Amino acid sequence: MKRDQKFFDMYSLVIGVLAIIALLIFVGSMKLSDVTQGIYTANTAEYQEAVRDRIRPMGQVFMPGEELSAGEPQVAEAPTPEPVATVMSGPQVYNEACLMCHGSGIGGAPMISDAAAWEARIAQGKDMLYQHAIEGFAGNSGYMPPKGARMDLSDDDVRAAVDYIVEQTSQ
Repeated sequence: MKRDQKFFDMYSLVIGVLAIIALLIFVGSMKLSDVTQGIYTANTAEYQEAVRDRIRPMGQVFMPGEELSAGEPQVAEAPTPEPVATVMSGPQVYNEACLMCHGSGIGGAPMISDAAAWEARIAQGKDMLYQHAIEGFAGNSGYMPPKGARMDLSDDDVRAAVDYIVEQTSQ
């Protein structure tokens, strides 16, 4: 019984101290709010302006046909620059566009190292090779997409790649 009494006494003491600390914090915050309440109240113009500034929208929405007022800054649209034409050499075009298929024979593409597969194609003439490379070609052995599926290449770039392939296969 003596142990229970000691526990109860200690428990009561701890609860009492915590209640006193909570009461002191409450009284201190009330005193502090009384001191500062006169400085920044909700009814003053300064407070109302601060709230309006914090919650104002970041921008405005205008429907088509509506115009901005002259007092507001307007952002001019930057002109779109002309694309820069790059001239690539035959080996560059081959490495960037042709190597994937003609380097490994994907889709029936004749490999650059297989001179026998290129003999019949070269015999048709460079103009036919240019036409098939630029316009695309579907044959018995596979499909060649126009410009090797790189539509950003110019016809001259494709011709340079064809010349490079013919040069490499005839060596």
